[in-house]
Amino acid sequence: MLDWTDRHCRFFFRQLSRHARLYTEMVTIGAILHGDRERFLRFDAAEHPVALQLGGSDPEALARCAAIGEQFGYDEINLNCGCPSDRVQGGGFGACLMNDPAQVASAVRAMRAATALPVTVKHRIGVDDSDEYEFMRRFVSSVAEAGCTVFIVHARKAWLQGLSPKENREIPPLRYEAVHRLKQEFPQLTIVLNGGLRDLSLCAEHLRDLDGVMLGREVYENPYLLAQVDGALFGDTQTPPTRDEVLAAVQEYTARQLAQGAALNHISRHILGLYRNQPGGRAFRRVLSERACRPGSDARLLGEARAAMDGLLSPPENQSAQRSPAAPA
Repeated sequence: MLDWTDRHCRFFFRQLSRHARLYTEMVTIGAILHGDRERFLRFDAAEHPVALQLGGSDPEALARCAAIGEQFGYDEINLNCGCPSDRVQGGGFGACLMNDPAQVASAVRAMRAATALPVTVKHRIGVDDSDEYEFMRRFVSSVAEAGCTVFIVHARKAWLQGLSPKENREIPPLRYEAVHRLKQEFPQLTIVLNGGLRDLSLCAEHLRDLDGVMLGREVYENPYLLAQVDGALFGDTQTPPTRDEVLAAVQEYTARQLAQGAALNHISRHILGLYRNQPGGRAFRRVLSERACRPGSDARLLGEARAAMDGLLSPPENQSAQRSPAAPA
């Protein structure tokens, strides 16, 4: 979820679910050790529980970053061994690390020695032509011996050459059965399923045998699905927040962030799907998309976008809307 699940996105997601564990976008060890550390790592206390996902391969550098993550207050350190992008491969980390389980094991040992936080690994079921079950089994077994007990498995293999990151999320077939087999052979490990999960009833079925599920782009594109997670998967009987309640919380947050120098469109872009499939949802998205970058726009725009759903726009936009009415979302 690089460039997607930044701190603004995670605050928004937390308004929808009290229980889901949130993950940062992948942050490289170079960004933490040599970049603007505060920019990459700061987050709102409301985000807990939140995991820091690291990109890197050098055990010593990863250990330093894990310790820094603990100092910043994260709840978990996660090592990305699943991203197939050319940029990540060029740095010698991401999915290509599955070809070197000994290196990943060394990194896990170093990180566990540097922090008291749980150290977890996110990976694929295979890479390129090495997609037989035994390849993943050897990887998990080696890394587990180093002390990792939580594995988040994207149930597709990754092609390191020939496919874009987007194609790697869609073209290699999903093989959920391989992840279930992994849990059967390693019952002592926590196995979390990722990849292609769009329906909470399907998630519940997988949870009969697995320990967790990870939702990614479906939640980003249809965020109100996350509001149903607490009841459907965590057994929480509390009434989920309404979309309008979530928007009000994000509007207050936006006002605080703008006062600290944040850009409005950096926040508003994450909530475009809040009213997806709702009457007027397209008007909501259009107002935010067209006006968030305009000089003088502030947190009040979120309320104006909501009002646009009911046809209550300010005069200039209302005149435009009357000439070209928005279709229902």
